Amino acid sequence: MKNTLKNKATIYDSQIKEALEFCIKQITECLPEFTSHFPKAYSEKNFYAPTENVDWTTGFWTGEIWIAYEYVKDHPEKYGPEVLESLEGAAKVQMDSFLYRIENEIEVDHHDMGFLYSPSCVAGYKLIGSEVGHRAAILAADRLLRRYHPVGEFLQAWGPMDQPENYRLIIDCLNNLPLLYWAADETGDSKYREVADKHIHTALSNLIREDYSTWHTFFFDPVTGAPDHGATCQGYRDGSAWARGQAWGVYGLATAYRYTHREEYIDLFDHVLEYFIDHLPEDLVPFWDFEFSDGSKEPRDSSSASIAVCGMLEMSRHVPADKAALYREIAAKILKSLCDNYAVKDTSISNGLVLHSTYSNHSPYNTCNHYGVDECNIWGDYFYMEALIRLSKDWQQYW
Repeated sequence: MKNTLKNKATIYDSQIKEALEFCIKQITECLPEFTSHFPKAYSEKNFYAPTENVDWTTGFWTGEIWIAYEYVKDHPEKYGPEVLESLEGAAKVQMDSFLYRIENEIEVDHHDMGFLYSPSCVAGYKLIGSEVGHRAAILAADRLLRRYHPVGEFLQAWGPMDQPENYRLIIDCLNNLPLLYWAADETGDSKYREVADKHIHTALSNLIREDYSTWHTFFFDPVTGAPDHGATCQGYRDGSAWARGQAWGVYGLATAYRYTHREEYIDLFDHVLEYFIDHLPEDLVPFWDFEFSDGSKEPRDSSSASIAVCGMLEMSRHVPADKAALYREIAAKILKSLCDNYAVKDTSISNGLVLHSTYSNHSPYNTCNHYGVDECNIWGDYFYMEALIRLSKDWQQYW
């Protein structure tokens, strides 16, 4: 274990409880504004504005509502039935919105069907048996299959399918794939699983560098399907390790192993995780790119820490007890830093849950826009809650 980790404290049960209860308070107070609308992907001056169900991130807000629902249901001694009913009612309204969105093909020409429909509609089906959620999620899985390129064997991330400049995958997509595995189980149709398996193999064969840092994106030859080159869109530069991309690699490898049981994915997970841990700053929460560390004035990306913590906690379910304990110990130390130093604790400061995330930070060497820098972002809030609930009980994941 890295020396900076050895002397760090782990989050304790009462702190987890306190943090979750603040999350419930924040979410329930936000429901009047964010039931028929959704929070924008990132806050501005630490406050989310309402938006329509059009972005790739809206499912994370519904996921927060479902985690809140689970916690409230598990603690009837603290919360009255009206709180549970309000959370369930809001989630149902949002699942209706997700069904409308997929049936009318509104902003669905990309690979993020899993991010949209797993924490919202798959969760709703698993938790309350929602047929609306079930129908919407199956349609979303079908839509995701339309992004598949048999030549190259991968799901294209963005853009029109017939444009060579878009013939690429990105590391984020590993966490969209559980939607396909769920659809395979629900329908009995192996096509969903076969595409997911092939995409994982292609992604892991190309996105992980020799030093176990990761590419954000990887391009393929549209004629032959042969690997062409790696590049970044949101990292600092092509050769650097974008922190959130490395975190997607940690969590993505955990889910890849969960669904495929390929033993080599555990070894890859350990190496990708080791790179992540070895490049953490003193307080264990990454800067937006691992090009930067202590002493830098660059912004942090707290969402990367939460994503990686969830990956460690997921993989701890699939390995021997000694290794599982190590993963959980590291995860609990990182989560404590998030809780102590980054989490919102005063509703007057923000209507989000975790400060100091970075959505998209422009540099001289990347192609991304500049927004959501040093703000809350909605997936960072969601994965922070997921990490807390994972440590509070035997949580049955939505993914």
